[in-house]
Amino acid sequence: MAFSVNTNAGAFLALQNLTKSSMDLNTTQNRINTGLKVSSSKDNAAVFAIAQSLRSDVSGLSAVQSSLDRALSSVDVAIAAGEAVSDLLIEMKEKAVSAKDAGLDTASKISLQDDFSQLRDQITSIIDNAEFNGINAVNSSADDISAIVDDTGSSTISISSQNLSLGGSIVTVSASQSISSTTSAGAAVTAIENSITTVNTALSKLGAGATRLELQKEFSGKLSDVIEVGIGNLVDADMAKESANLQSLQVKQQLGLQALSIANQAPSTVLGLFR
Repeated sequence: MAFSVNTNAGAFLALQNLTKSSMDLNTTQNRINTGLKVSSSKDNAAVFAIAQSLRSDVSGLSAVQSSLDRALSSVDVAIAAGEAVSDLLIEMKEKAVSAKDAGLDTASKISLQDDFSQLRDQITSIIDNAEFNGINAVNSSADDISAIVDDTGSSTISISSQNLSLGGSIVTVSASQSISSTTSAGAAVTAIENSITTVNTALSKLGAGATRLELQKEFSGKLSDVIEVGIGNLVDADMAKESANLQSLQVKQQLGLQALSIANQAPSTVLGLFR
């Protein structure tokens, strides 16, 4: 065995091993602190790039969820308005049928006409105020309800608007509809019955649209969750494993320090040769 005071190979080797243990310990501590085994491109460039791309998808799906929520709220408002109109038409029919009775006195006819007019005008009030986020899907200038369904915003779902305004193709009762006479009351009954049927059809279409939006929202939520799990599988650290590694590396570091200390004392043994 050769002794040298100029070159201490043992110390060099001990230092290399200690440096390696310290680097591994730093890596493990970083994983424990962040909960990630791949927290930057330095850890694993390929996996980090894949994870970032998937995070972008999740971000896009978050926007999809918001868009679907807004669309669902708009449809819910439209459905609420349609149901209110349907209820009003049913009440109007009762007034119109009563007004067909030829035996009614003048006061009763006037009272029925007043009630009928109030119900009729309430339809207009409801339709004009059935708006959410700037979208009114049931008035004369009705807007279709649209929502994005993919993370790039290139695909959409559209729910057709339903014009429930008085005098339209669905609610055929006119804004000036009257039941002041037997004849006009009969005409009103016919218009109301037709309107009730067409309003129910419109409500069915809106309801089907709402169901589609809800199904899409459920799917988007599940898709986002699956992608999140996939990202976790790629970049999340196994905390149990890292905890065990931490203890092992701490012991190695301590032993490395002792080994380096012993190696640094080796040149002093040369002095014993001159005693």
